Amino acid sequence: MAEHTRSSTTIDATPAQIMAVIADFAAYPAWTGEVKEIEVLGESGGRADRVRLLLDAGAIKDEHVLAYTWDGDRQVSWTLVQSQMLRALDGSYILAPAGPGRTEVIYQLAVDVKIPMLGMIKRKAEKVIIDRALAGLKKRVESQQGAADGGATGAGA
Repeated sequence: MAEHTRSSTTIDATPAQIMAVIADFAAYPAWTGEVKEIEVLGESGGRADRVRLLLDAGAIKDEHVLAYTWDGDRQVSWTLVQSQMLRALDGSYILAPAGPGRTEVIYQLAVDVKIPMLGMIKRKAEKVIIDRALAGLKKRVESQQGAADGGATGAGA
Protein backbone atom coordinates (compact mmCIF):
# COMPACT_ATOMS: atom_id res chain seq x y z
CA MET A 1 0.00 0.00 0.00
CA ALA A 2 1.05 3.59 -0.43
CA GLU A 3 2.88 5.61 2.19
CA HIS A 4 0.74 6.48 5.23
CA THR A 5 0.11 10.00 6.49
CA ARG A 6 0.38 10.07 10.26
CA SER A 7 -0.46 12.41 13.15
CA SER A 8 -1.10 12.14 16.87
CA THR A 9 -2.71 13.83 19.85
CA THR A 10 -2.89 13.24 23.59
CA ILE A 11 -6.33 12.75 25.13
CA ASP A 12 -7.22 13.01 28.82
CA ALA A 13 -8.70 9.51 29.07
CA THR A 14 -7.61 5.88 29.27
CA PRO A 15 -7.14 3.72 26.15
CA ALA A 16 -10.30 1.77 27.07
CA GLN A 17 -12.37 4.97 27.28
CA ILE A 18 -11.06 6.18 23.91
CA MET A 19 -11.53 2.81 22.21
CA ALA A 20 -15.13 2.72 23.48
CA VAL A 21 -15.81 5.96 21.56
CA ILE A 22 -14.02 4.67 18.45
CA ALA A 23 -16.03 1.42 18.58
CA ASP A 24 -19.37 3.26 18.96
CA PHE A 25 -20.10 3.57 15.24
CA ALA A 26 -23.74 4.54 15.78
CA ALA A 27 -22.54 7.83 17.34
CA TYR A 28 -20.18 8.81 14.47
CA PRO A 29 -22.69 11.12 12.73
CA ALA A 30 -22.92 13.14 15.98
CA TRP A 31 -19.21 13.96 16.16
CA THR A 32 -17.38 13.26 12.91
CA GLY A 33 -19.02 15.79 10.61
CA GLU A 34 -18.44 14.00 7.30
CA VAL A 35 -20.09 10.70 8.29
CA LYS A 36 -23.81 11.03 7.64
CA GLU A 37 -24.92 7.42 8.02
CA ILE A 38 -23.44 4.23 9.50
CA GLU A 39 -24.53 0.62 9.26
CA VAL A 40 -22.70 -2.18 11.07
CA LEU A 41 -22.72 -5.12 8.66
CA GLY A 42 -20.89 -7.64 10.84
CA GLU A 43 -19.44 -8.15 14.31
CA SER A 44 -16.75 -10.30 15.86
CA GLY A 45 -15.78 -10.46 19.53
CA GLY A 46 -18.38 -7.84 20.46
CA ARG A 47 -17.05 -5.18 18.06
CA ALA A 48 -17.91 -4.29 14.49
CA ASP A 49 -15.69 -5.92 11.90
CA ARG A 50 -17.49 -4.68 8.78
CA VAL A 51 -19.12 -1.24 8.50
CA ARG A 52 -20.85 0.73 5.74
CA LEU A 53 -20.34 4.51 5.90
CA LEU A 54 -22.07 7.22 3.89
CA LEU A 55 -19.80 10.27 3.71
CA ASP A 56 -20.55 13.80 2.64
CA ALA A 57 -17.53 16.10 2.78
CA GLY A 58 -18.84 18.80 0.48
CA ALA A 59 -17.20 18.13 -2.88
CA ILE A 60 -16.65 14.49 -1.98
CA LYS A 61 -19.62 12.23 -1.42
CA ASP A 62 -19.04 8.50 -1.16
CA GLU A 63 -20.36 5.31 0.31
CA HIS A 64 -17.88 2.67 1.31
CA VAL A 65 -17.53 -0.51 3.30
CA LEU A 66 -14.57 -0.99 5.64
CA ALA A 67 -13.27 -4.15 7.32
CA TYR A 68 -12.00 -3.58 10.88
CA THR A 69 -9.45 -5.52 12.94
CA TRP A 70 -9.27 -4.88 16.69
CA ASP A 71 -6.36 -5.48 19.06
CA GLY A 72 -8.04 -4.97 22.42
CA ASP A 73 -7.81 -1.33 23.50
CA ARG A 74 -4.39 -0.92 21.87
CA GLN A 75 -5.17 -0.63 18.17
CA VAL A 76 -7.88 -0.75 15.54
CA SER A 77 -7.10 -0.89 11.85
CA TRP A 78 -9.27 -0.87 8.78
CA THR A 79 -9.08 -1.57 5.09
CA LEU A 80 -11.39 -0.77 2.22
CA VAL A 81 -13.74 -3.49 0.99
CA GLN A 82 -15.93 -1.46 -1.39
CA SER A 83 -16.21 2.16 -2.58
CA GLN A 84 -17.42 4.25 -5.47
CA MET A 85 -14.57 6.80 -5.41
CA LEU A 86 -11.71 5.05 -3.61
CA ARG A 87 -9.35 2.32 -4.72
CA ALA A 88 -7.88 1.91 -1.21
CA LEU A 89 -8.41 3.26 2.30
CA ASP A 90 -6.13 1.78 4.94
CA GLY A 91 -5.83 3.29 8.37
CA SER A 92 -5.43 2.74 12.08
CA TYR A 93 -5.69 4.25 15.52
CA ILE A 94 -2.88 3.19 17.84
CA LEU A 95 -3.38 3.97 21.55
CA ALA A 96 -0.56 4.15 24.10
CA PRO A 97 -0.73 5.24 27.76
CA ALA A 98 0.90 8.67 28.22
CA GLY A 99 0.73 9.05 31.99
CA PRO A 100 -2.08 8.68 34.51
CA GLY A 101 -5.43 9.07 32.76
CA ARG A 102 -3.81 10.22 29.50
CA THR A 103 -3.37 8.42 26.18
CA GLU A 104 -1.42 9.20 23.03
CA VAL A 105 -3.55 8.46 19.97
CA ILE A 106 -1.71 7.94 16.69
CA TYR A 107 -3.81 7.97 13.53
CA GLN A 108 -2.35 6.85 10.25
CA LEU A 109 -4.11 6.80 6.91
CA ALA A 110 -3.40 5.94 3.28
CA VAL A 111 -5.97 6.75 0.63
CA ASP A 112 -5.89 5.90 -3.06
CA VAL A 113 -8.59 7.50 -5.19
CA LYS A 114 -9.87 6.18 -8.50
CA ILE A 115 -9.38 9.56 -10.18
CA PRO A 116 -5.83 10.79 -10.87
CA MET A 117 -4.51 13.05 -8.10
CA LEU A 118 -1.06 14.48 -7.39
CA GLY A 119 0.62 12.79 -4.44
CA MET A 120 1.13 16.13 -2.69
CA ILE A 121 -2.60 16.94 -2.91
CA LYS A 122 -3.55 13.45 -1.76
CA ARG A 123 -1.27 13.66 1.29
CA LYS A 124 -2.71 17.10 2.14
CA ALA A 125 -6.23 15.63 1.98
CA GLU A 126 -5.14 12.73 4.21
CA LYS A 127 -3.67 15.21 6.71
CA VAL A 128 -6.92 17.21 6.82
CA ILE A 129 -8.94 14.01 7.37
CA ILE A 130 -6.60 12.87 10.16
CA ASP A 131 -6.48 16.23 11.92
CA ARG A 132 -10.28 16.59 11.87
CA ALA A 133 -10.75 13.02 13.09
CA LEU A 134 -8.28 13.42 15.96
CA ALA A 135 -9.80 16.77 17.01
CA GLY A 136 -13.31 15.29 16.89
CA LEU A 137 -12.27 12.19 18.81
CA LYS A 138 -10.48 14.26 21.47
CA LYS A 139 -13.47 16.56 21.92
CA ARG A 140 -15.94 13.66 22.06
CA VAL A 141 -13.93 11.59 24.56
CA GLU A 142 -13.02 14.48 26.84
CA SER A 143 -16.58 15.88 26.87
CA GLN A 144 -17.88 12.43 27.84
CA GLN A 145 -15.19 12.17 30.53
CA GLY A 146 -16.18 15.59 31.90
CA ALA A 147 -19.81 14.50 32.06
CA ALA A 148 -18.90 11.14 33.62
CA ASP A 149 -16.71 12.84 36.21
CA GLY A 150 -19.47 15.29 37.07
CA GLY A 151 -17.53 18.12 35.48
CA ALA A 152 -19.37 21.21 34.25
CA THR A 153 -17.96 21.21 30.72
CA GLY A 154 -21.32 21.93 29.17
CA ALA A 155 -19.96 20.36 25.99
CA GLY A 156 -22.36 18.27 24.03
CA ALA A 157 -21.64 16.24 20.96
